[in-house]
Amino acid sequence: MKLFKTFSLDTSNHLLWRDGNRVPMAPKAFDVLAYLVEHAGQLVTQDEILEALWSETYVNPEVLRKYILEIRKTLGDRPDNPEFIETLPKRGYRFVAPVLEESAAEPPVAATSPGIEEPATEENVGPTAAASEEKSSSGRYRLWKLAVLPVLAVLVAAAIAGQHFRGARNRVDATSLKNTSIAVLPFADMSAAKDQEYFSDGLAEQLINDLAKISGLNVVGRSSAFQFKGKNEDVRDVGRKLGVANVLEGSVRRDGNHVRITAELIKADDGFQLWSQTYDREIKDIFGVEDDIAQAATEALRLKLMGGNGQPVASNLRSTNPEAYQAYLQAEYFRGRGQSKENLDKALAYTDTAINLDEKYAPAWALRSLVQNAMAESGLTDTTEGFRKARDDAERAIALDPTLASAYLALATTQIFYDWDWDAGNTSLTKAAELEPGSVEIFRLRSYLSRVVGNLDQANKLYEQAVALDPLRTNSHLGRGYLLYVAGRYDEAQTALQKAQDLNPQAPLVHLTLGKILLAEGRSQQAFVEIEKEPSGSGKLTGQALAYHALGREQDSNAALAELIAKHHTLSAYQVAQVYAYRGESDKSFEWLDHAYQQRDPGLPEVKSNPLFKNLHQDPRYSELLKKMRLPA
Repeated sequence: MKLFKTFSLDTSNHLLWRDGNRVPMAPKAFDVLAYLVEHAGQLVTQDEILEALWSETYVNPEVLRKYILEIRKTLGDRPDNPEFIETLPKRGYRFVAPVLEESAAEPPVAATSPGIEEPATEENVGPTAAASEEKSSSGRYRLWKLAVLPVLAVLVAAAIAGQHFRGARNRVDATSLKNTSIAVLPFADMSAAKDQEYFSDGLAEQLINDLAKISGLNVVGRSSAFQFKGKNEDVRDVGRKLGVANVLEGSVRRDGNHVRITAELIKADDGFQLWSQTYDREIKDIFGVEDDIAQAATEALRLKLMGGNGQPVASNLRSTNPEAYQAYLQAEYFRGRGQSKENLDKALAYTDTAINLDEKYAPAWALRSLVQNAMAESGLTDTTEGFRKARDDAERAIALDPTLASAYLALATTQIFYDWDWDAGNTSLTKAAELEPGSVEIFRLRSYLSRVVGNLDQANKLYEQAVALDPLRTNSHLGRGYLLYVAGRYDEAQTALQKAQDLNPQAPLVHLTLGKILLAEGRSQQAFVEIEKEPSGSGKLTGQALAYHALGREQDSNAALAELIAKHHTLSAYQVAQVYAYRGESDKSFEWLDHAYQQRDPGLPEVKSNPLFKNLHQDPRYSELLKKMRLPA
């Protein structure tokens, strides 16, 4: 144990403590700090550190500077008045704090770390919003690919084939982690003004989308990977929480038209850095060399990653100008912040800007379609007009680029949630899945479609894959819990819903779904207690109307239902119909189902699978409704 000021450095267990509390630190940053502490008081050159810690691989010196910056941040050090690490320009570094040895010291007791919570802006209060929960699929354009494809080629090749760089001691345990798994963490914005978050987030997301195109590679979804944004979490903990063998992280520094992107690929089990690289480019000069790099990356993927048998990332790239590209990133950024009117309005405005700057920019058309779908589905725009625009934009994107998975995903969203054309939606989703087999949002929408048409076994299998790729997203477990409830697998459903609640205790619809399970089990009083905890206003009223009826409190049930109708009738016709069906009031249920049909209520496609409508199944009007919706009887 090495002690300096209030810190204790446990080199045996690879841990840093401060006043008895563990300090999270990336493994390689720890190694750099340990090397400096070991040579305290001595000048150590940059080359000496690189040779000591990266002797078997090439590392750009920029990576070392990044780790020094991270260490200073962790220690609370200032480069202009250093207490720990002194920089000697053009010479190297010196650890200046006094260091004491304490070999017999017991490790401090670690403080309990708080759980990771999903940001409220990423919540989506309804299982019918599956198609617009996630960010859009790939946006392939020339500026991104210059940075993305070289990184993509080397990092994935290393992740899959490069696990043998240091022999058996560095191999990932196959029983706990798959070598063919990777998480791309949000890239840090290192720009002086800290105003390039949309740019750094966009780079990470583009890597996620591109990697998802490679069959056989398990890529963690954006929502779970972005849980670690702004957190200085040990990469080994990241790997354990996400269930991956490899983690890619990096940074973006932009100054005017100059962009510097640094990326590094790390093994999650031991923190060993497999690869790193820094790219310096001027935006105005970026187009000339891109095709050569794209081709080289494609070959690296084909030969190194998949042994010549895999599907290489396509290099038939579309050209656009930097301003259109940046507007597209801004649109992605605001869409990723949540489904509020303000965020979606801004996202729509930026897609318009991108398209005005380059009307042949297919990714912008696809993204605008996804935004239009989300706004129409949530009632922020006229339903008919919103979905019509979404369909037009998706078809335009496909015409411009028939290999763009996000365009088929957007078209499928319209076909499923508005057209109720299940065959066409399935065709579009099948095409999207062929182009991007690892996409979380495609898995989710395919699962939803399977549930709608009554294939619950397939729906569960598809959703299991979505949860595996997005394990830290609250809605992953909420959606899984609801699906298991529909399938009558109540114990499993409660387990999934508990996971959702652990991730976000205020998640909407968790308590409502738990209450429905308890009602199905005949535990009416427990169901009522659970529903009273529901934070969603419309969800709580729906649950109260159901639970009061089950308890024989008809007056209270009527009061809750009347309030639901008064406050939410324009968006909750389907929920009102549920209550009437559960209470055995068939005529009123069909009346509200007709309202839902006329309004194109996004919940109505679930009528076939929803257990609350079982009282209607023998009514001829139920069969007629399924026929009108082109659902199998």
